[in-house]
Amino acid sequence: APLNPGGEAFLEPRTGDPRHDEPRDFCLPAGFPSGMLSAYPVVFTQTKDYIVMVHEFQRMSRVIPLDGRPHRDGLDPMYYGDPIGHWEGDTLVIETTNFKRWSLDDYFYTDPKEYRMHSDALRTIEHIKWKNPTTLSYVLTIDDPKIFTKPWSQEFEMKTRPDWDKVGLYEYVCEENNKDVG
Repeated sequence: APLNPGGEAFLEPRTGDPRHDEPRDFCLPAGFPSGMLSAYPVVFTQTKDYIVMVHEFQRMSRVIPLDGRPHRDGLDPMYYGDPIGHWEGDTLVIETTNFKRWSLDDYFYTDPKEYRMHSDALRTIEHIKWKNPTTLSYVLTIDDPKIFTKPWSQEFEMKTRPDWDKVGLYEYVCEENNKDVG
């Protein structure tokens, strides 16, 4: 979507400071939605009241209530926000709010002049459903009224990999005070 007036303030060039340009090198979280869009495996587990997503990348975990509760009040903004989910037929819908201002995505690898940040007003909506027995449709909607004139969406596919079940997720360890950044 086009930017609102002032929305360009959230496009930051790479500075040469790796703490800004690639904070993951310093063991800081990828955040959401950036972390969800990594090419690493993710495991979904469902109980009656929750969907739990555990990503291999940074061992990012999301515990998503499905019991109809509202978003929580009084929380400090978080890298992965405050998700709540519900089912609409065969589609899992997850709405997340309360984000810490952070990187929106990895677009800066494509265009170093556009390190895209999101604002504290970001709200995301995910729609996840089976397209066929081996493929999930994952539609991510970005709604950030401080930056964009309207919400926008993009569809991704997630393929099952039953052959990976033997080894499971690999341990992802980031060591504090990394001296070999970049």
